Amino acid sequence: MSATVTVTEPPRITAENVATLFPEVDTSLAREVLPTATSNPSATQAGDELAGYDEEQVRLMDEVCIVLDDDDKPIGSASKKACHLMTNIDRGLLHRAFSVFLFDSNKRLLLQQRASEKITFPDMWTNTCCSHPLGIPGETGSQLDAAVLGVKRAAQRKLEQELGIKPEQVPLDKFEFFTRIHYKAPSDGKWGEHEIDYILFIQADVDLNENPNEVRDTKYVSAEELKQMFEQPGLKFTPWFKLICNSMLFEWWGHLGSSSLEPYKNEHEIRRM
Repeated sequence: MSATVTVTEPPRITAENVATLFPEVDTSLAREVLPTATSNPSATQAGDELAGYDEEQVRLMDEVCIVLDDDDKPIGSASKKACHLMTNIDRGLLHRAFSVFLFDSNKRLLLQQRASEKITFPDMWTNTCCSHPLGIPGETGSQLDAAVLGVKRAAQRKLEQELGIKPEQVPLDKFEFFTRIHYKAPSDGKWGEHEIDYILFIQADVDLNENPNEVRDTKYVSAEELKQMFEQPGLKFTPWFKLICNSMLFEWWGHLGSSSLEPYKNEHEIRRM
């Protein structure tokens, strides 16, 4: 007689149940602007989960991410730590993120290798910059236009913090929004990602001054060179980068600098990966 296995799906996370399911989520919203990090009492509680990690990366786990429902509507905020624990992710906790793809004037893509100090996905190669808009004025929004502007501001902030790229070299109006992907991926048994990730392109020649606590290495590649990197068994890549490359990137890249790229931009539907 075969055994019956029952798989219980986590409940759909909504504005009505998120605080009950995740007490660490702050649900106060005012004029569609989420609270700052200082208003989140759970954000500063490091806990044993962060013992032994790099001090600066532990500090960054206090940053406040934007908690979402499945339709990308902000329903609260929680610490980066809370949003990246697999115990919360497996129960449905979802947050907003962005991925920047920066190309130079020769249409080469700037890659970064994440630093060994990173708590999630250390030492892996990925796109130019991937991070989160914070629950602060200017980086959040419930409507798509406001949310896109928020992630562009966050992208500009993180490009400087991680890679030393000055904001004037990557002005907000040069970022192009393409689409959003909803995906989930574990990093190890403790940490992972569950994000609605905004995909941004920008073409600019920039000066780099890498932050070694964030970035181990950088490399400009053509599309063919990136495909060759994927064939090298010793290299590891972040899961969101592989998802984007396998489904969309190379097609978009082929139209870079041409009007034929326009139909791919400003997609309203969320791609579920």
